[in-house]
Amino acid sequence: MSKTNQEAQLPRSIQNEDQDLLRRLNEKAQLPKGAHHANPRHFAISGLPIWLYLTMAAVVLIAAVTGKLPGGMLPGFAVAMLLGGLLIWFGNLFPIVRDFGLPTILCTFVPALVMFYGFMPEAIITVVTDFITTHGFLDFFVAAVIAGSILGAPRALLLKAGPRFAIPLVSCILISFAAIGLIGAVAGFGFWNAMLTVAAPIMAGGLGLGAVPMSEMYGAQTGQDSSAFMGDLMSAVVVANVFCILFAGILNGLGKRKQLFIGFSGNGDLMRVKGTSKELSNPPKRTMASFLTLGKGLVLTAGLYVLGELLGGFFAFLHPYAWMIIVVAALKIFGLLPKDIEEATTDWGEMITSVLVPALLVGVSISYIDINEVLASLGDPMFIVLVVITVLIAGLSAGIVGWLLKFNFVEAAITPGLVMADTGGSGDVSVLSASERMHLMPFAALSNRIGGAFVLFLTTLLVPFMG
Repeated sequence: MSKTNQEAQLPRSIQNEDQDLLRRLNEKAQLPKGAHHANPRHFAISGLPIWLYLTMAAVVLIAAVTGKLPGGMLPGFAVAMLLGGLLIWFGNLFPIVRDFGLPTILCTFVPALVMFYGFMPEAIITVVTDFITTHGFLDFFVAAVIAGSILGAPRALLLKAGPRFAIPLVSCILISFAAIGLIGAVAGFGFWNAMLTVAAPIMAGGLGLGAVPMSEMYGAQTGQDSSAFMGDLMSAVVVANVFCILFAGILNGLGKRKQLFIGFSGNGDLMRVKGTSKELSNPPKRTMASFLTLGKGLVLTAGLYVLGELLGGFFAFLHPYAWMIIVVAALKIFGLLPKDIEEATTDWGEMITSVLVPALLVGVSISYIDINEVLASLGDPMFIVLVVITVLIAGLSAGIVGWLLKFNFVEAAITPGLVMADTGGSGDVSVLSASERMHLMPFAALSNRIGGAFVLFLTTLLVPFMG
């Protein structure tokens, strides 16, 4: 039966609800999405008029060159946000390649390249490195993502529709981990090495819960500096993102041309059963919050981070991030927090990810990434093969398991499959755009929130086996 005939048999109220949801999502897609998204007119950098941006950048550069750049968090914010904003702006000037993650790639590797060739003032390197490590911006960012992601997932959705959606989500993660570990072992790359340095960062649903915190965990486990791992992890995530977009476009093209089997493509419909649109709907994100709301979110996030560190200190068999995830998940599932506190923490996490992703990427690039290690990773054919296979397995396993549960194969392969293997955020936008399924953004967000937290927790369990 055609999609049109199926829709005609649905009650008009359900059709109207679906159309209203799609309208809201389309309207949301036109709203400003943060510093790391495209500005169609390119008249602002880091949210500032170009003349003002250039003035601020000149002030910082002069201070750095003359040795007058002070230390502390504010100069760290200034350098990271100004440089990140410039690279995002420049990457978004190129319409086609920006859809393949060019802005993210520039933020991730250009600062490290500038430093590698000796063109970056030493004062900037010192300020940014201290900002990321000594002053704790990395923990500041990751804690906001963990708390905001989990508390932002609707509790009713988790309890009612979560089990159905969670099966393909968890399955694609576990299958990808196991398969890449086995392939790595057979190929001589190493079982745990392949699993933890390729599958884990790729399947984390984004950088915030992937390469960034994982490098710290691996460093703590092995006694090495976390920078020894960051190059490999970031390279894996960035390369995987490109292939996620390519495979999403291929799936979209195949679905348009022929139904290879029953339930192959739903032409945008996630499931093959009726009555699930409302049940599996994730409400649109709030687009603004008061100062008081953000303050409450910051307080709770900070307290939960301290609690995670406290539990990690007493029970060291799990990383503090894992304890924080467990605590936040328990608070959400059992409904222990007032709704306004949950929303405040979600708003705080959304604000951090909307504004500070470029700053995080620049900071990580300067503080952790060694270009020699990146070149060694990208020059290893087995590394590239494992990355591509991880993306393929993520999409295929989610599609197959989802199909068995009455999802359409293409839609399930894209979300939760491919959106778990991209860079999150802007990666989701690119993947869903390539597959012409932007209306699935709520499910991509749910995948990133819950799946990312699960991957980070799973990684903490596996880290002790790392050599």
